[in-house]
Amino acid sequence: MARYTGPKTKISRIFGEPILGNGKWLNKNSNPPGQHGAARKRKSLGEYATQLKEKQKAKYTYGVLEKQFRNTFEEAARIKGVTGENLIRLLEARLDNTIYRLGIAPSRPAARQLVSHKHVTVNGEVVNIPSYQLKPGDNIGLKDKSEANTSLTSQIRGKNPKFNWLDWNEAEKKGTFIAYPERESVPENIKEQLIVELYSK
Repeated sequence: MARYTGPKTKISRIFGEPILGNGKWLNKNSNPPGQHGAARKRKSLGEYATQLKEKQKAKYTYGVLEKQFRNTFEEAARIKGVTGENLIRLLEARLDNTIYRLGIAPSRPAARQLVSHKHVTVNGEVVNIPSYQLKPGDNIGLKDKSEANTSLTSQIRGKNPKFNWLDWNEAEKKGTFIAYPERESVPENIKEQLIVELYSK
């Protein structure tokens, strides 16, 4: 299964944001990564470089590689509405991202692993495809055998109240994808318009 397995802190330092991990090293060293990071002068980025960097940030944030990201963008362009906002909505509707947002897993990579190891159900059926696109009204939870696994259930922390497009039932440990989120509700610092401009070249 294709996924990024490289150094996470290095990626966070490139973007200056904790997009992979907790970012605890960002405050300790503000230099760019690499042997000559301290001596390297930061040049102002050109238009193309700025757009490319924003696309790379979105890819790393949601754990999507290039081909899948491009396919998601093309799907967003086909849907009626603003392409950039549609792109964010489709990325948020991925099953692995929703598992993370519901608080069932502590990170997106951990959510991806839960899904691929067949611990997650959608509408009562086991789904092991992390990129599975949820639709409004879909119910997400752990299968019965996984619910009995204390090492899995001990990581469940519950949904953050600000994610109003999701509903979480604490008693049953199940969530519902209510609707596609509005852009202003998604906390990720991604300038999706730059991605649209990049792919429109």
